[in-house]
Amino acid sequence: MKALLLAGGTGSRLRPFTHTGAKQLMPIANRPVLSYALDALAAAGIAETGIVVGSHEREIRRVVGDGSAFGLRVTYLRQHRPLGLAHAVRIARDFLGDDDFLLYLGDNYLPEGVTGFLRRARTERAAARLLLTRVADPTAFGVAEVEGGDEGRVLRLEEKPEHPRSDLALVGVYAFTAAVHEAVRSISPSARGELEITHAVQWMIDQGLPVRAETTAAPWRDTGSVDDMLEVNRHVLDTVTGGIEGKVDAESTVRGRVLVAEGAVVRGSRITGPAIIGAGTVVTDSMIGPYTAVGEDCRIEDSAIAHSVLLPGARIAGAPRIEDSLIGRGAVVVASPRLSRSHRLVIGDDSRVHLTS
Repeated sequence: MKALLLAGGTGSRLRPFTHTGAKQLMPIANRPVLSYALDALAAAGIAETGIVVGSHEREIRRVVGDGSAFGLRVTYLRQHRPLGLAHAVRIARDFLGDDDFLLYLGDNYLPEGVTGFLRRARTERAAARLLLTRVADPTAFGVAEVEGGDEGRVLRLEEKPEHPRSDLALVGVYAFTAAVHEAVRSISPSARGELEITHAVQWMIDQGLPVRAETTAAPWRDTGSVDDMLEVNRHVLDTVTGGIEGKVDAESTVRGRVLVAEGAVVRGSRITGPAIIGAGTVVTDSMIGPYTAVGEDCRIEDSAIAHSVLLPGARIAGAPRIEDSLIGRGAVVVASPRLSRSHRLVIGDDSRVHLTS
């Protein structure tokens, strides 16, 4: 079985970060989101993976390479415009051939992986198999109506319905046979100008092809927003094993599961885990954590930061309290004369912010 991994979307909900980089390369615990998807594919026994890329192809190629670092063989497939998931399947036709394949959204985070899902797709083969999860607001998702409740034959799919027939949302993981290729050729663009994979699957249902679903109760996020990014970062940091590979001076305190990467320096500071301090970062007279991931080559001085993600090259100085924040590459946050007790920041790459007192 092959995999088709989608990494060509624009990431509009993560702007301004996605003006300058791919959303699939945003860091979770100092690793790109896409890395977790590639790990999951390799763990499930998939060898050949096609990655659908868009305008950020060069950056994704630089991170993923030929896929060998992940135990995969990677082929890049260029989608010149984001015209929908079914369109991505169309352009991958030659790569996929007549093989069964897994369709996986590259900004998804599934801590349980896809090993069990793929095993069932192989042993209980259907034209399409969908992974679902229960959500509080189904109107924001593609929604499935399933015979018998939450496992079994899919009766109907709707894309962001005004009046949902169920609370079962499509997670963004699908297993298909070659039957899907006729489906994606047979549908027309939706009102938003895209070829919707939900329409293709509904076409298969209407043709009498077997479409089945299973439901997961495991945590799932599409990391498409700042809040989702921070939540996934917290989840992954809970699994990180600590270790001091860099330099921590005698005036500093490190408590809990903290990873200080080789080349990082901590001086006169308190680090509370779970937390990661990236390579080349210098932390001075500051308090970091919990649930904070600091990227490579950052500078933090006389500041307190918790429940946040700092991308590489960020600089924070004189910030009395930063929480629940996402700080972009090369961004600068420095204190202004007046003191504020707490700040929540969403700052794009190479930004500069002066905090008021």
